[in-house]
Amino acid sequence: MAIDTHAHYVPKEVLDVLDERGQDFGITMHRDKPGAIPALHFDYGLKVRPFFPQLVETVEQRLQGMAEMGVSHQVLSQWTDIFAYSLPKDKATAWHRLMNNAYRHLCAQYPERFSFIASIPLNEPELAASEVEHAVLSMGAVGICLAANVDDVNLGDIDLDPLWSKLEQMDVPVMIHPVQAVPGARINKYALTQVVQYPYDTTLAIGSLVGSGVLDRFPGLRILISHGGGLLPFLMGRFDRLYVRMNKAQQQYVAEKETSYYVKNFFFDTVVHSPKILRFLAESVSSDRIVLGTDYSFPPADMTPLRTIEASGLSAEDCLKISVENAYALFPRLRRQQQLRAG
Repeated sequence: MAIDTHAHYVPKEVLDVLDERGQDFGITMHRDKPGAIPALHFDYGLKVRPFFPQLVETVEQRLQGMAEMGVSHQVLSQWTDIFAYSLPKDKATAWHRLMNNAYRHLCAQYPERFSFIASIPLNEPELAASEVEHAVLSMGAVGICLAANVDDVNLGDIDLDPLWSKLEQMDVPVMIHPVQAVPGARINKYALTQVVQYPYDTTLAIGSLVGSGVLDRFPGLRILISHGGGLLPFLMGRFDRLYVRMNKAQQQYVAEKETSYYVKNFFFDTVVHSPKILRFLAESVSSDRIVLGTDYSFPPADMTPLRTIEASGLSAEDCLKISVENAYALFPRLRRQQQLRAG
C-alpha cells in the first residue's frame, strides 16, 4: 500500500454548485466555449487559468491513474490558486466549506482510497482556528493546507498565532504549498513559475515561519513542505551561516535556534524528480522525515513515484518508510480512520 500525501483534485460537486449558484461565493464560472473546462473568476478581481483536465477528471479516471502509479491511497488537497484569501469573510468561509464538504462526500464514498487535507479562510486568525476545528471534527480532514503567501505576504509575517495554537493543540499537521495564481513579469515564460517560483515561494514561507519565532512559540507543529522542501534542503547551510552572522535585530530574526534545528518539525515529500536528489534529501534530513508525494494533476507530477524511490538506492526499510509508514507519523488521523474501518 503506497500513500500519496501530495495529490490535487477538485470533485465534480464543487463545479456543479458553482454552475448553479456561484454568486453565493463571489465566483463566476468562465468557459471560452460551451462544454469547455472552466476557469474561476472571483468578484474581487482574481482570474485563474482553466482547471487542468486531471484536476477535474472523473473518480474512475483518478482511480485508474492511481493504479498505474502503484498508489492505493491519496491524501487529497485543493489547488492553492483558488484559495482566494481576499474573498469577503462570509463568502470565503462558505467557499472553503464547499470545497471541504465535497471532499468529505468523496472520502465517505471511497474511504479506502481517499482522505483529505482541508483548506480554510485566512481573513482573521480566530476564524482560521475555528475552521480548523470544523474541518477536522465535523468533516474528517486529516490535515490543513495553507498557501505559502497571502497576497504576497509571507506566512510568518501574518498574525496567525490562534491558528498555530489550534493546530498544535489538536495535533493537526499543516501542508505548506506555493501559490502563484498570476505569473509575474520575470516568470511568465520558460516554465519558470513551476520550476523556480514555486520552490522559492515555499522557501520564503518556511524561512519566515522560522525567523519570526512561530516554531519556538508552537514547538509541536508538524509541517509538510511540498516539492521536497522547496530550496530549503539545499540552502540549510546558508540559513545556518546567516543565523550566526546576521544582525538579528536589523533582520527582525527572533528564532531561538538556527534553521536546521527545526527540521524536527518538518516533513518533506518526494516530488523532487530525481532519485539522486531524493537520496540527498534523505541523507540531509533523514528518511524518517520524507513522505511519498506525486503532485498528481499538474504537469510536473511524478507519475512513477515508487520507481523514483527505489532508484534512489535507499534501503528497502527506508523505501517502506517513505512510501507508507511516515504518512501515518505525519497524519495520525489517517491511521485512526483506517483502524476504524478495519473494525
